Amino acid sequence: MSIKFLPLLTIISLFFAHPALSKETPEQKGLRIAKMTRDMNEGFKGETAEMEMTLIDAYNAKTVREMTSKVMEDDKEGDKSLMVFLNPKDVKGTKMLTHSHKNDDDDQWLFLPSLRRVKRISSRNKSSSFMGSEFSYEDLGSQEIEKYNYKWIKDGKTKSGEKLWILERVPKKKSGYSKMVMYVSQTKNNPVKIDYFDRKGELLKTATFSDYKVYKIGNKNIYRAHKIHMKNIQTKKQSIFSWKNRKLGVDHKDRDFDTRSLK
Repeated sequence: MSIKFLPLLTIISLFFAHPALSKETPEQKGLRIAKMTRDMNEGFKGETAEMEMTLIDAYNAKTVREMTSKVMEDDKEGDKSLMVFLNPKDVKGTKMLTHSHKNDDDDQWLFLPSLRRVKRISSRNKSSSFMGSEFSYEDLGSQEIEKYNYKWIKDGKTKSGEKLWILERVPKKKSGYSKMVMYVSQTKNNPVKIDYFDRKGELLKTATFSDYKVYKIGNKNIYRAHKIHMKNIQTKKQSIFSWKNRKLGVDHKDRDFDTRSLK
């Protein structure tokens, strides 16, 4: 019998009894959005870029560091990335290698040329400052959705009218943050802002993502921010990551991301 001939109460009961038809909870909607944005950003294969990291202290004094970066996509386990500092002289040759994992703690190593040794970043130090910046090792590690619980808070808009999803993201394991609130562009499928809250639940710092560029990879348009401005609300210090000459769809070899290559 066609459903249109069923009694109205029966139709209503079937609708609410079927989980696929019932209304999503904020947690379900948050996770669905997170998975969707992840899928929209996958498939870039690999990338290379030139970068600058600008450190700004509480008195507005600036220090600029130049580096190169490369990333190799691995949708099974987690992406791999390598940063190499070029200037100034006091940090030249320093290298940061990250092997991301979807469920386990990321593996991170720092090569310090002055000591001629590779330092492994332990899990208890993930919330420490990366090279004196307002970015932590945790910020530079994996953002895999399996490591977080998500909750949709509401939809919103930027001042320019761009539609947003506003999500709460809570780490499942030990973290330097109690939660993050993400303002995700519904067009770019990437954040325009993230608020980071410390373990006491107080606002610690805010990152704004800007200068987005779109890359055509196959039949997919992938957006990447070319500037991330991190402001520490508590210390008044700031750090800026910026990218140039960025290329996606680049082939890399596993050996390029081996710890032996750090030396």
